[in-house]
Amino acid sequence: MESHATDNRKKPHVTCVPYPAQGHINPMLKLAKLLHAKGIHVTFVNTVYNHNRLLRSRGPNALDGLPSFRFETIPDGLPETNVDATQDITSLCESTMKNCLAPFEELLWRINASDDVPPVSSIISDDCMSFTLDAAEKLCIPHLLFWSTSACGLMAYLHFDHFIEKGLCPVKDESYLTKEYLDTVIDWIPSMKNLKLKDIPSFVRTTDRDDIMLKFTLHEVERAKRTSAIILNTFDDLEHDVIRSIQPIFSPVYTIGPLHLLANQEIEDTSKVGRIGSNLWKEEIECLEWLDTKTPDSVLYVNFGSITVMNAKQLVEFAWGLAGSGKDFLWVIRPNLVAGEAAVVPPEFLVKTRNRGMMASWCPQEKVLSHPAVGGFLTHCGWNSMLESLCGGVPMICWPFFAEQPTNCKFCCDEWGVGMEISESVKREETEAVVKELMDGDKGRKMREKAREWRRLAEKATEHKYGSSVINFEMVVSKVLLRQRSED
Repeated sequence: MESHATDNRKKPHVTCVPYPAQGHINPMLKLAKLLHAKGIHVTFVNTVYNHNRLLRSRGPNALDGLPSFRFETIPDGLPETNVDATQDITSLCESTMKNCLAPFEELLWRINASDDVPPVSSIISDDCMSFTLDAAEKLCIPHLLFWSTSACGLMAYLHFDHFIEKGLCPVKDESYLTKEYLDTVIDWIPSMKNLKLKDIPSFVRTTDRDDIMLKFTLHEVERAKRTSAIILNTFDDLEHDVIRSIQPIFSPVYTIGPLHLLANQEIEDTSKVGRIGSNLWKEEIECLEWLDTKTPDSVLYVNFGSITVMNAKQLVEFAWGLAGSGKDFLWVIRPNLVAGEAAVVPPEFLVKTRNRGMMASWCPQEKVLSHPAVGGFLTHCGWNSMLESLCGGVPMICWPFFAEQPTNCKFCCDEWGVGMEISESVKREETEAVVKELMDGDKGRKMREKAREWRRLAEKATEHKYGSSVINFEMVVSKVLLRQRSED
């Protein structure tokens, strides 16, 4: 028994700290599972608020896991609430930056004082949780930043200080945010061509030099230069030129995506760790049975993610656009999708579409986008959604909401050839026309062929032993996470 305990104490131990929002937790959990499959002890650190949401959505024993894969919590510093929704992003960013370091250091001290688990040997945190850098430096252990954005989104963030220097940010007042101003050409970011100001992450569109999200972005980018390595959930073929432009700024940079393909290859769904889920809302799996009744490429999937909010008028315009298209659709409407009120579609819409539409409050999106019945995706351009769509060979209608989603939209439509943008104002006639073109038109057919080519390249990147992302992941483990232990 003593020998076993001694061996256990020698195991590498990675602490994973995601930003407390659905789109950040999902890929970090995939990464954590992959590390566990390599024989590494994992501690996954959620905020108390999201831990409780996970228990409500998946059951009280859902996170029990294994002795070598544990969940811990830290407070986020915000007032306690039981509302089942993503917290206000601005408040969350400000609070985690100010309030999370002390409880995180206390958690690490408690783990390292325990005889039950090996001491923490490295930390992997989301790029928005860089307070963890201070803790890693105190312990003299490697620290890796996992940027859950696209490489093109990261590249744009890295140049935010240039927008300030060039007088493009902040703007004098909101009247300056005209179409003409947003069409300002941005031709000085390496490897990013034909950009306009509207394609840059939304946090530059502020009138306040002390805007919290602008300051937060600048703060996190600057601190990122101290990390041991950068991990990106993308693959070389998709963003090759941008990745090469990032590497001189950060070294080393490892592309290890799409993580969900990599995890599906390495981890059995039936295993204990494989069954641990990350969805903060309860999934309605009946939609998969409904899709089974549909013909290939016949269904439009509609989901605006976990953070996007719209007004009631936009919801109604989307609804009548879908109705007018005549196409089958699966539409995910989470409870807080509409700002300040319940997300309710017109009863007449439900009557008109009752034989060809299905509504859900949340769903297993990865499985939906890989289902043969799904032929198109109306999306907010969150990075997980875009990767899952590409890996499913599904073209997109893009309606970006905030952060780097406009940048993702630009690359999706113009660089990767798999998207069509819809205007921010949302008109039913435009929605109807774009849906028809995507699902039945010549342009949609060409985009579907291109999406299937990206699917093939994503599968090649995650191919066992020889894929570029597989090789990069092995390097993360051997050169960064295990380096210090081998030197010891």
